[in-house]
Amino acid sequence: MTPRESSVSTHLLLHFLLLLPVALSVLRPPHLPTLVPHAPTPLTRSHFSAQTRLDFITHCNSTCLHRGEQQEEAREQLTQKLSFETLYADGSRTLTTVDLEEDEPGGGPSPFASPRRGPGLGPRRKRVRRQIYGADGRFNIQGDNFLLDYPFSTAVRISTGCTGVLVSQQHVLTAAHCVHDGKDYVNGARKLRVGFLIPPSLNTTNGTLTSAKKPLVRWVRVKRTRVPKGWIQGPQEVSMDFDYALLELRWPHRRPFMRLSVAPSSDDLAGKRIHFSGFDSDRPGELVYRFCPVEEESSDLIYQHCDARPGASGSGVYGRVWDDGLERWERKVIGIFSGHQWLEIDGENRDYNVAVRITPLKFAQICYWVYGNRLDCVTE
Repeated sequence: MTPRESSVSTHLLLHFLLLLPVALSVLRPPHLPTLVPHAPTPLTRSHFSAQTRLDFITHCNSTCLHRGEQQEEAREQLTQKLSFETLYADGSRTLTTVDLEEDEPGGGPSPFASPRRGPGLGPRRKRVRRQIYGADGRFNIQGDNFLLDYPFSTAVRISTGCTGVLVSQQHVLTAAHCVHDGKDYVNGARKLRVGFLIPPSLNTTNGTLTSAKKPLVRWVRVKRTRVPKGWIQGPQEVSMDFDYALLELRWPHRRPFMRLSVAPSSDDLAGKRIHFSGFDSDRPGELVYRFCPVEEESSDLIYQHCDARPGASGSGVYGRVWDDGLERWERKVIGIFSGHQWLEIDGENRDYNVAVRITPLKFAQICYWVYGNRLDCVTE
């Protein structure tokens, strides 16, 4: 272990020990709405005319930080955005519209509630480089002891060049822009596949072990792809808020997966930190891990300066969340890494790497995609 790795491990251990007494004070998860789907409507076949954009960059102003505060006004639009398209392996697709049912006993927190972090954005020093902030804080994950160990084993490759995270025995969560550009499915979505890393010691050639420098990839075909209508907006510019998609594999895998959770306020994350592992394009064939604190958060996005490069899009962003049932901190997927966003605040440009946060509404939608039964998705 290098001195740097030893220092990082010691730092993380101290953080964990200091946070143990806080566990009992974490609030219960918010009430979850129920997604009520209608019968699917057949659509025309996709042209698969779009090109994959691995370097996904958007621009916005202060409205991105405050979007979602006028919730009552936006609820009708939300039901439209939570409708979804399903793309099948044969190229056919359907549209499923939805309704929302809410039952909030005891006046619990609204599923539309936005997180709050202090009085707002404070002054920040100007950033001039995108995606890598200062010294590169990423770590290559190598060797059987790490590649096959949880949570690194939950990261998978997407054949269009992105990353995904295993969220069930047959489902992978990734970024929508990895399969759809907002207008049409990308060319690579026609025969979409998910890649599982095979460590070098398990690679064999002519019955002998190889000394492969990098792991191989075992590819599995995708049976069904689901994308929210909030992403498929037509000719106007796409928004990061709904940049997520769920892929269903042709058959179950045998690896551990990571459970989903509604994203809590960063104050309720252990160490106020997020983590994710992905296949960054500047380190081909390598799984790259990173962690960093949350800088800012809106109702739909998590702003941070975790170092990342194209190819990491679709990585499962996770944090240690307190689980009341297990009475311990658990790693859970609370967002999906999307890309980069430039924010113009009071005439100043600020840049962030951005993850889509899993809100109660998005949790209800993704949960229905996974289980196919809305009754299984009323609690976390």
